[in-house]
Amino acid sequence: MSKIQILSDVLASQVAAGEVVERPASVVKEMVENSIDAGSRHVEVEIQKGGSSLIKITDDGCGMSKEDALMCLERHATSKLRDVKQLAAISTMGFRGEAVPSVASVSKMRIMTRESDSVEGTEIRIEGGVVKDVRVAGMQGGTVFEIRNLFFNVPARRKFMRTESTESAHVEHQVKLHALAYPEIRFTYKRDGRVVFDVPGTPDRRTRIAGLSGGEVGRALIEVPYAEQGGMEVQGYVLPSEYARKGRRQQFVFLNGRPVEDAAISRAIKDGFKGGVVDGLNPTAWLWLRMDPALVDVNVHPAKKEVRFHKPYDVRSLVLQAVEARRIPESNVSSSAAVKARGEAKIISRKSGEVSPIVRQPFQVDSGSDLELPEKEKVIDYREGDGQRLEVPEAVSPCFPAAAPEQEELEIEEEERPRFELLAVLHDRYILMQGDDGLVLLEPMAARERIVYEKVIQSVEGGGEIESQGLLVPEVIDLDSRDLDVVMGNMGNFSEAGISVEPFGGGSIQVRSLPAVVQTENPREFILSMIDELIETQGGRRAKQMAFEAFAETLASRISRYERCDMRGVESLLDSLFDCDLPYCTPDGRPTLIQISMKELEKKFKG
Repeated sequence: MSKIQILSDVLASQVAAGEVVERPASVVKEMVENSIDAGSRHVEVEIQKGGSSLIKITDDGCGMSKEDALMCLERHATSKLRDVKQLAAISTMGFRGEAVPSVASVSKMRIMTRESDSVEGTEIRIEGGVVKDVRVAGMQGGTVFEIRNLFFNVPARRKFMRTESTESAHVEHQVKLHALAYPEIRFTYKRDGRVVFDVPGTPDRRTRIAGLSGGEVGRALIEVPYAEQGGMEVQGYVLPSEYARKGRRQQFVFLNGRPVEDAAISRAIKDGFKGGVVDGLNPTAWLWLRMDPALVDVNVHPAKKEVRFHKPYDVRSLVLQAVEARRIPESNVSSSAAVKARGEAKIISRKSGEVSPIVRQPFQVDSGSDLELPEKEKVIDYREGDGQRLEVPEAVSPCFPAAAPEQEELEIEEEERPRFELLAVLHDRYILMQGDDGLVLLEPMAARERIVYEKVIQSVEGGGEIESQGLLVPEVIDLDSRDLDVVMGNMGNFSEAGISVEPFGGGSIQVRSLPAVVQTENPREFILSMIDELIETQGGRRAKQMAFEAFAETLASRISRYERCDMRGVESLLDSLFDCDLPYCTPDGRPTLIQISMKELEKKFKG
């Protein structure tokens, strides 16, 4: 008997579903794309239990005849490709003819459809890829896809689905992507019988963005004017640099109506801000690009998320020039002013609790004079900063190369409280101190990170609460559906950490208080940065204790960004640091103190 056999149609469709149908949001994506290609003016998406129980897509498009409705269940059956030449210039959302049979093979599906000029419609029921019933149906013009019990016959795939709230968030995000790509189409999204949003069709993209992202975002939008180059065109909107986020989740790029992800375009958006966005953050943007379909290949990714440009450098140049030419309203704060505002941190005395603003004045010392201790009230030169960790080159000088095996973590017995002589501030990042055997470098941000982390953990383990302070005016923040899911999943952690967060309807939250140690006039920026880091650090943790430890680590990391490198607060900072159980490293293992011994220094100078 031959070892090689042809897969059955049902099994082949289930294999294809592994690439096309990753989760409920994938089903929504494929079906909504079909609705758009059908010329719909209103698309309604409804889900139940995160999409595992029900996904229903209703449109008022051209509909299908009985013959076409049955044919769409066959693999590679499509109305959008006729010959090989068309494959090189795809202008429709779908074209492979895999989506419907793939979804039908792993679900219980019902299709109801009627052409606008037909008297009657058609209803087809499919279970696990097998047609069970075909009948005449009365309905309005258009098509309804009803998918129930997704992955009912593939339990291994169903087991890997996430929680209902997470899957719902991904579905909502997918619907919003298409709603942004086609603002002229009305989109309605329902979840568990409740209307989440219903945005009417509009020719104004700004109105659509505001309708989906909130009024605050709508008011802050900066127009990216229309630009054209070599048969390509782009226009859209960006937000000021203070809205920059980690990752690229807040960048929405649409190519010929298709949501796409491209690293070169993202880099061009950031470069267009001309250094106004700090390293590690990316601007928020909505860009619509149009070009000859022959200049782009959309058939390089199973889910069509990525594309390949024939002239990538021209695309990057066009986006860069357009973003650089953005029209900044006079009411918007400039990038430099926004960065400066975020850098206006405050110092908290750990002993007295008094808050004093940082004074930024030039530091002048006569040649030959020694830098005295803080009691002499010397004024330090503080550079304008943005509260973010600065990146230092690997080799700052030939005397201290970056290959740091010779720089060892300070090792002092736990019982001893080391004493240091304060010397100076290095590059607004390190405190230089003289120890018993050489030079000691303290990184204040790393020290604060350890202090806050242990304080949070000890307070919770001891049954206490983190000291918090109420905001004078509660902050209402509009969130993306996926960001909102992160907040809701960490609601208990936020509360234990002294952050009062509660749902405020729709996709908004209300922040009423922050930990007392957080000194920021921008609660929105702090909460969003917390969300960004939670997304990066908490991906695979499950146990409650581990989850809170990760949360505490994230909180400590964010609070430490507001710590300034200030000689006047070093004694208090060191006192708090050496009260910690593990004072010599941050929660993720980075050193807080580094010692360069006299022996190492002598070796450097004597060779």
